[in-house]
Amino acid sequence: MKITFLQTGGTIDKDYPKTQKGWAFEIGAPAVLRILQQLGPTFAFEIVTALKKDSTRITHQDRAKLLKICQEIPNDKLIITHGTDTLLETAAFLHSLPGKTLVMTGAFRPERFRDSDAPIQVGMAIAAVQCLPHGVYVAMQGWVLPWNQITRHPETGFFIPAAS
Repeated sequence: MKITFLQTGGTIDKDYPKTQKGWAFEIGAPAVLRILQQLGPTFAFEIVTALKKDSTRITHQDRAKLLKICQEIPNDKLIITHGTDTLLETAAFLHSLPGKTLVMTGAFRPERFRDSDAPIQVGMAIAAVQCLPHGVYVAMQGWVLPWNQITRHPETGFFIPAAS
């Protein structure tokens, strides 16, 4: 088994500015690389940088590019790290991807922060991608659900099961 991690950017990958007097976060190296180094995985993996964008700036063309990358990856276990603001929109766009188990995840605080939720979100995605049948799923805040069965609470922004 091999898992392919695809970086798209978002809060999970945000890093401190590298310039003096910088004020805005930058999208840096894939956060999943540092998380995996701590985990010491015994499974095969690869990391592919598809995008380095804040998710609010991801376009239809970016999603089409991401779909093409997913289709071209030979293995069937994929994890996409993505900004939480538009994670569900991208999941909906990718929902018809055939023959793959795709789990999308992100973080509310950058992986670089000591109190980041990134490691637990990525850990959930790793477990989920190994156990689920083909389809598109979201792993966030203790939930692992099909893309169309999860939503965000309108006031808190937390990921929750969608109303039936």
